[in-house]
Amino acid sequence: MTERTVAGAHTGRVFITGLGAVTPVGDDVATTWAALLAGTSGVGLLTDDKFADLPVRLAAQVITDPAERLDRVEARTLDRGQRLALLAAREAWADAGTPDVDPLRIAVVVGSGIGGAVTLLDQWDVLREHGARRVSPYVVPMLMPNGPAATVALELSARAQVRAPVSACASGADAIALAVDLLRQGLADVVVAGGAEACIHPLPLAGFAQMRALSTRHDDPEAASRPFDAGRDGFVMGEGAGLLVLETEEHARGRGARCYAELAGAGVTADAHHMTAPEPTGAGAAHAMRLALTAAGADVDQVGYVNGHATSTPVGDIAEAQAIRSVLGSRTGDVPVSATKSMTGHLLGAAGAVEAIVTALSVHAGRVHPTRNYDKPDEAIDLDVVPEGERAVAIEVALTNSFGFGGHNVSLAIRSCQ
Repeated sequence: MTERTVAGAHTGRVFITGLGAVTPVGDDVATTWAALLAGTSGVGLLTDDKFADLPVRLAAQVITDPAERLDRVEARTLDRGQRLALLAAREAWADAGTPDVDPLRIAVVVGSGIGGAVTLLDQWDVLREHGARRVSPYVVPMLMPNGPAATVALELSARAQVRAPVSACASGADAIALAVDLLRQGLADVVVAGGAEACIHPLPLAGFAQMRALSTRHDDPEAASRPFDAGRDGFVMGEGAGLLVLETEEHARGRGARCYAELAGAGVTADAHHMTAPEPTGAGAAHAMRLALTAAGADVDQVGYVNGHATSTPVGDIAEAQAIRSVLGSRTGDVPVSATKSMTGHLLGAAGAVEAIVTALSVHAGRVHPTRNYDKPDEAIDLDVVPEGERAVAIEVALTNSFGFGGHNVSLAIRSCQ
């Protein structure tokens, strides 16, 4: 097992001052948060003919086509995932008050699990059917996995660093962990960090279906994603973007910025167990959670909420539950756990970032959203999973978990700015 702690832990606080998101349940942060508290599902059936012959035709797509929210040039030259990242970045930057920052002190870290796969596959069809002269001249920058990060950096004129971690479904959270490193190392004053993903296409769907990783509950799409429930049968593929504006405490206070919550620490570990299956005991995930608490200077008695990775797969949810129980110990029954993916589906490389936003809002508002479709508890889970209806909770420290193929484990510790 390898591990990484946050550089310079305890040497400086990192504040979350801006939030931006585009998800299957909302076109921005406010509508996403309201939908989650209400238990609204963004999952539906794919009706386009190109999906007709697939064994799985369920997905969680964003509500409004991002091309409709951008100008014609942006829509034509950006991959769908890049469009989502740009929209989330604009919202987050405006939400932070459009800070006046030296470009040399702004960094961007945006992760993606797959990148511009839809562009690649669609342009391959163009090449086969119409020839090389019809291929888009923008195809290479559109398909690059660092495309979302580069798009955001260009938008903000960020000249400190532009980074693009690719850590499968942990990419968004990994980007946030790296952002904390940059801030605590003094390499930037402001970092815009998170994840973006848009890969709802027949090939990725077919691939995940062949792995038997996806739910096949076509008769009731909104009930398909059911993390921790005894009847879960796989995840639902989603798309979206989530970006956070992170600042050093000194910079945020110096400009009078609002603080949603403190990104207090991150823990990053690797399972080194299997390419796609989680380590069954959850040891690596538990170690990441403990590292996050250590980096935050917090102990388990302060944990008041866990936002689970909780994809709705039979094996993955049990491994995470074991990890959570291992960390919380005797407090397991006292700490509420909820699963955002029960409503948004699995946003792959964007999931960890959107769930970090949700966790920050939970800490800020003292409210946690329910886990939709949690109808029959699985005895092997044994957690205080929040069922229907939001719950009011005073949260001192919250953890949000993200895990990815390849054995990536990331846990973020978030607490009140007070």
